[in-house]
Amino acid sequence: MTNADFPDLAGDSRDIWDQNARWWDARMGEGNDWHRSLIAPAVERLLGINPGERVLEVACGNGQFARRLASMGARVVACDSSAAFLDCARQRTSEYSERIEYRLMDLTDEVHLAALGTDEFDAVLCNMALMDIACITPLLGAVRRALKVGGRFVFSVPHPCFNTNGTTLLVERDYYQGDGSVTFSVRVTRYRGLTPDKGIGIVGQPQPHYYFHRPLHTLLGACFAAGMMLDGLEEPAFTTASATIAPRWSNCVEIPPVLAARLRVLTS
Repeated sequence: MTNADFPDLAGDSRDIWDQNARWWDARMGEGNDWHRSLIAPAVERLLGINPGERVLEVACGNGQFARRLASMGARVVACDSSAAFLDCARQRTSEYSERIEYRLMDLTDEVHLAALGTDEFDAVLCNMALMDIACITPLLGAVRRALKVGGRFVFSVPHPCFNTNGTTLLVERDYYQGDGSVTFSVRVTRYRGLTPDKGIGIVGQPQPHYYFHRPLHTLLGACFAAGMMLDGLEEPAFTTASATIAPRWSNCVEIPPVLAARLRVLTS
């Protein structure tokens, strides 16, 4: 199995996100079209939140989805490794503040993660962030311990098959066959041997950040090894164009840029 953890890069990755946090907060606010139209509907379906449930969000960023969970009646503990992101989250939280506790936590450190406890939460969420975390094995072990029996862990990531540093999006026009229509596609050059690489999530961000894209057998295998079972999967794709979505993805209606999954703890 491809390596799931890159501990030598954990500190550098955290520092970069601290530098980018306030800029990202200003650009993301309460979510962009990617989150509102594509990611949030799939994640919310998989989570199936009931009012009064206790929910943990790891890598919460500026708290946008933690606030959404609180608005649905959940009691939320929202963690992030970036103090700057958590400052932004607290400044944005006026409504539902009594339902959200923000915690600074190194999500790659087993000692820090032990503070999440055992059998504490009905659900755990990691929303578009596992690919930003250098070491996921300690985190997944802590998620497994923190969940109650029957509890669910939901994550979303850029699709490991179609939207990584091993893929290129293509547009082709054939002037010699048919009507010269344009075809959009994805070229995959690397999948099994993906390695960490720096990239830009939003054009203009202060620093490129690390992407820790992992193939499916590595990503899901780490969840299985932690003691969780897969029981839900969605591959959302855009169906309409948007001025705020890069045209390559709003035209690729057959190719999902995001994967969302639900895993459960079935035994104590």
